Amino acid sequence: MNMQSATTMNFHEQLSARTAPSRQYLIGAPIIQRALAGRISRGEYVAFLTQAFHHVRHTVPLMMAVGARLPVRLEWLRKEMIHYAEEEIGHEQWILNDISAVGGDMDAARNSIPAAATDAMVGYAYDTANRRNPVGFFGMVFVLEGTSVALALNAADSLQRTLQLPNNALTYLRSHGQLDQEHVHHLFGILNRLQSEDDRTAVEQCAQVMFRLYGNVFRELDEIPLLLAGRAA
Repeated sequence: MNMQSATTMNFHEQLSARTAPSRQYLIGAPIIQRALAGRISRGEYVAFLTQAFHHVRHTVPLMMAVGARLPVRLEWLRKEMIHYAEEEIGHEQWILNDISAVGGDMDAARNSIPAAATDAMVGYAYDTANRRNPVGFFGMVFVLEGTSVALALNAADSLQRTLQLPNNALTYLRSHGQLDQEHVHHLFGILNRLQSEDDRTAVEQCAQVMFRLYGNVFRELDEIPLLLAGRAA
């Protein structure tokens, strides 16, 4: 990226360009490629949903933590955090319902221990909210919502076709794919309002790390036993 093009780009465009290599690490995860090609089992789908439950259930608490630490100069952003939190409440229950609909055990998923990569991703998010510049959290939003739009709907279509899944087994993927299309435009507006170089750097640092950590969550799905997949294999 040359200096002239960088100065004419909005911040969200700069962020997309700078994080492109890290984004490829996430998208290149083997299980994502297999999902898009319709080549994963019900057990793998349950394993994915289980790890999704373990990070999605922290979304609202994380947003509340970020909102509590925002400086006065970003008072406008506190209102945005409330808006996001209201829309995210209860999404972890969608995931548990999907697990049940696909033949998995939602109680086992709810009571399971998150995989190491999932724990690391959630831990970094809390560290950003509680110890670092809290605005950096929008780097995680950029990763999760941008990825949802790009992948969720396509993956849902492939999974339903291959595994013959009912519509109520794909609530999380479909709803998030559709909802996040609206969220992404809203997010870009927020990012482009950030004027402080420190804030922009915090967002980019978090996004770079989150692409790697979220990529590890998907890669670890090929390593952990499918303990919840007994009825879904």
